[in-house]
Amino acid sequence: MHNTSYIHAISFVAPGLPDWPQTRAVLRGEAAYQPAELATYQPDLLPPNERRRASSTVRMAFRIAEELTRNKSIAADQLACVFSSADGDLAIAQRICNALAEATRLVSPTDFHNSVHNAPAGYWSIAANAKGPSTAIAAYDYSFAAALLEAHGMVQVEQQPTLLVVYDIPAPKPLHASRPVSIPAGVGLLLRNDATNAIASVTLDIGDIDATHCNDSILESLRISNPAARALPLLQAIATGKAGNIVIPLDDRRSVNVTLHLHS
Repeated sequence: MHNTSYIHAISFVAPGLPDWPQTRAVLRGEAAYQPAELATYQPDLLPPNERRRASSTVRMAFRIAEELTRNKSIAADQLACVFSSADGDLAIAQRICNALAEATRLVSPTDFHNSVHNAPAGYWSIAANAKGPSTAIAAYDYSFAAALLEAHGMVQVEQQPTLLVVYDIPAPKPLHASRPVSIPAGVGLLLRNDATNAIASVTLDIGDIDATHCNDSILESLRISNPAARALPLLQAIATGKAGNIVIPLDDRRSVNVTLHLHS
């Protein structure tokens, strides 16, 4: 089986890094990292009523997906999708738990509707009219690696261009004490089996080599602050033009070994 997927678009969002161009400048050392709160994102594809009801998790997923598909030669409705979140929407989970602890046990219909793990993928499929295969993955701190494998497999086996979207939002108190994701962040890749106009290409295999870290202490702090940010070593290699091997943990024993080739 052919084992190369081609990266045609990249998105990354975190505090102080509102889009890929600004993230790329920081990863290259062309701009200093300045943490700043992310403005509330208003998804372009969601109609006004759904936009008002959209949770922070859905908004983050759309922020990534819309940047990946904006002004691209392939339409969003032609893409398979892999959405991945380590924890889902813990703010909604906490509100539902609080409601169930009350005597009336009145759960918000909107919260109930949004509580399932694949809610962002569902919103996207409807809003983008994306009728292709869609997968939602949760793999704790290894969610980016697991989702990358899934998306790569979709490109290889189904021969279908695939949207990879990984995101997590910090939990509110008291859940945050048990799951201390410290910042909101999201990452996305548009993967295809076509090399034309590709940014880079990757081949993947499974190994047990130690993870690749960021060589800057600030970026390394970002890397471990959110499961989606585990993608930063790969993104930094692309941004700085350094082809080679990047190792991303898949679980406590194994890693996804990424061989990166850059395209002009």
